[in-house]
Amino acid sequence: MTIRIGAHAICWSNDDMPELGGDIPLDTCLSEASQIGIEGMEMGNKFPKEANALKQTLGKYNLDLTSWWFSGALLLRSAKEEFAAIRPQLDLLKAMGCDVVVYAETANTIQGRRDIGVAHRPIMEKSQWQIYFDKLNELAKLTLDYGIKLSFHHHMGTIVQSEEDIDRLMHSTDKEVYLLLDTGHATWGGADPIRLAKNYAERVAHIHTKDVREDVLKKANAENWPFLDGVLQGVFTVPGDGSVDYVEFFKPFQNYSGWIVIEAEQDPVKANPFEYVTKGYKHLITSLNQAGIKK
Repeated sequence: MTIRIGAHAICWSNDDMPELGGDIPLDTCLSEASQIGIEGMEMGNKFPKEANALKQTLGKYNLDLTSWWFSGALLLRSAKEEFAAIRPQLDLLKAMGCDVVVYAETANTIQGRRDIGVAHRPIMEKSQWQIYFDKLNELAKLTLDYGIKLSFHHHMGTIVQSEEDIDRLMHSTDKEVYLLLDTGHATWGGADPIRLAKNYAERVAHIHTKDVREDVLKKANAENWPFLDGVLQGVFTVPGDGSVDYVEFFKPFQNYSGWIVIEAEQDPVKANPFEYVTKGYKHLITSLNQAGIKK
């Protein structure tokens, strides 16, 4: 597999806030994605969850499945218990030809809460980190033995949000733990996505691309907005419409093989999904070429 460009259904219909784009039919989402040139879609809440039905649904538009988010609870479970919980998802991913699962720790996340700002997200005691990482190493080996790379998603509102958190994760886990590098979450979390790319490109198994509106970000940080308030107010947008330098971001990925997914959750009433994903797709193509990566 070489580099392929996908999109997340969340650009059309939001998973965390189903009222955003809830009226947009799945066929509209898939048809528009295909027209834009998107090659694959990340699983959304309107997709069939059975392999044959999903293949038929995506196949109508010549689309593949890129991956699927799993809401992890490794903080509360053993690695074997977590593997048992994730196994049905791995089965579907394998049936769809995917080799990556998007994994985020959500046992104590505040990402869906509207009453707590992201500055007050959960912080683990230092003594608990290695216990967690040991379990994560074991889980990642189990999924890899099953044929799927565990790609850890740093995410606003979770225990892995900041640059320090991401560095700790990468330095304290084995090579079987891969990173999902998300430009939007990195930027909002105070990290430099270009630095992360330079440091960890060899362990990145999946890439989510969203841009960040700097003016909205400054206000979100100053007022300590909850994650979903940031989404509603437009902190995220598509590549090329914000502050992330995608040419420099892509330069360390000369040897990358996998999906680059446009995942810019916005209010579709304010940001027409077809227009914005088209803009993001064109910007990714241009940025990859300027970075010396043919696409």
